[in-house]
Order: sequence, then C-alpha cells, then structure tokens
Amino acid sequence: MDENQTEGVKEFFLAGFSHTSSIEAGLFVLCLFLYVSTWVGNVLIMVTVASDRYLNSSPMYFLLGNLSFLDLCYSNITTPKLLVDFLHDEKIIPYDQCIVQLFFLHFVGAAEMFLLTVMAYDRYVAICRPLYYTTVMSRELCCLFVVASWVGGFVHSIVQTILTIHLPFCGPNQVDNFFCDVPLIIKLACADTFVIELLMVSNSGLISTSSFVVLLASYTTILVKIHSKEGRRKALSTCASHLMVVTLFFGPCIFIYARPFSTFSADKLVSVLYNVITPMLNPLIYTLRNREVKSAMRKLWDRRGLGKKQDMRQGSF
Repeated sequence: MDENQTEGVKEFFLAGFSHTSSIEAGLFVLCLFLYVSTWVGNVLIMVTVASDRYLNSSPMYFLLGNLSFLDLCYSNITTPKLLVDFLHDEKIIPYDQCIVQLFFLHFVGAAEMFLLTVMAYDRYVAICRPLYYTTVMSRELCCLFVVASWVGGFVHSIVQTILTIHLPFCGPNQVDNFFCDVPLIIKLACADTFVIELLMVSNSGLISTSSFVVLLASYTTILVKIHSKEGRRKALSTCASHLMVVTLFFGPCIFIYARPFSTFSADKLVSVLYNVITPMLNPLIYTLRNREVKSAMRKLWDRRGLGKKQDMRQGSF
C-alpha cells in the first residue's frame, strides 16, 4: 500500500447513533444483551450438533452447525467495537483496523451467503430426491461445499479490499455509521470513484441478488414438484425456517449493496439488523421450528444434569 495515499487520513471517526449519554447507555445494554444471546444461541447449536450422533451425521445439521459458526464470527466483526464505542464520546477507528474490519465483514458475509445457497440445495435433494439424499449429500461433499463457501467469501472480500485500499484518502474522515464498510469508505476518497462504485456494486450487489434469486427459485421448485397437499405442507414447514433466515440476511444486504452508493436515512437501522440482530435470530429460528434440534438439546441438558448428580453422589462418599 502506498503511504502517500493515506498520509492525510490515519484514522476515521464513526458517527455512531447518538451523542446523548443516557441513550448510549441504553443502547449499550440492549446491544450487549443481543451479543451475549448470539454467543449463547450459536454455541448451543454447535455443541448440540457436535454431541448428538444423529445430528452430526446429518448433512442438514452439519451445515447448520457451520452456519452457526459463521454467525458467531460475523457478530464479532462489528459488535464488540460498537459496544466499546458506546462508552466513549469519540468513536475512532485507525485506518488499518478499518480495512481489517471491512475485509472480514465481506469475507464472512459472502461465505454465509454461499453456505445458505448450499443449504437450499441440500433441502432440494432431501425433499425432491429423498432416495438419493445420503448418497448425493455425502460428508465429503458437504465439507467441500463448506470449504468452497469460505474460499468464495475470501475471493470476494479480497477484491473489495484491494479496490478500497488503492484509493487516496485526504479528508474528510467521518464515517456515517458505526462500522467500516465499502460504500461508506469510498465516499471519503479524494478521487473520482464512479468506476470503483460500479465495480463494487456489480460485485457485492450481484452476489447478494443472484444468490437470493437462486434460493427463491430452489424453494419454489421444491414446492412445485410436490403435488400432494400433505407433502407440500411438510416441505413448506421444513423450508420455512430457511426462508426466514434468507429473507433476514439477504434483504438488508440487497438494500445496502445492490444500489448506487447514496445515503438513506434507514441505512443505520438496516446495518444493525444484519450485523447485530440477524446472527442472534438464526439459532432461535432454527431451534424453535425444529423438533429434532430441540429434542437433542433436551437430551444434552439431561445428560449434563445426570452427570452433575453422579458427581455430587461421588463427592458425598
């Protein structure tokens, strides 16, 4: 990276949400609750899938465990910094940390998009070709899909990051949000960014929009191919949780990235939705609508409770 490109800007000031201490304190408590809930929910799903023999051997739940890991990673990119900034009047992020945050935001976010697309394919095979499900969705193929999702996310993110760091920044340095992102940062560049904006919109916007269309087409195909009302009802029930996750994740991403880089008043609220709230909602959506996961969680809880009782009995002798 050229030093003269950033000699005027060594750090960025994040706008945040409010400059009133009482409001910031309330938002801190709320976001801390959401962050802790995200950790508890996603770790619980990962532990449940890893500890239950049936869930661990099922392609669907193997992918779900990886989705929970991605959600956990995603929540750690922006939320800890947000919580720290609630406690300070000046919300500053060094240039290098800003670029790192931007990189991981797109890295993990794109990987999750690709993984959700893989999960839609998994549901298509399970419902439309049930006799071939275990053969097609082998553990080797599932691992390959997961690795491909991470690699795809990395390639997407490195392109975004390279395009960003080659821009000169000489001021202003006020980021109109609580984190660093490509649309926010390139607006501050001291250069004509029209071509860069087109490249980034075609990159991020195309990935999010095309993945969303593929997902909707996949679930629509599933429902069309099932002719019985009972079968369609079961399929809709199975896919409903996936559709909720897809809508909550892709909707805000399309709103942010699939349009020219102009600022809307709703941008901050939409950013909170897919950065802070959605990673917490995913485990709730999957567990509340899934009997097998809830049953496995109860078994895990019962085993822990039984183990504690046995330890207490042994300690009493």
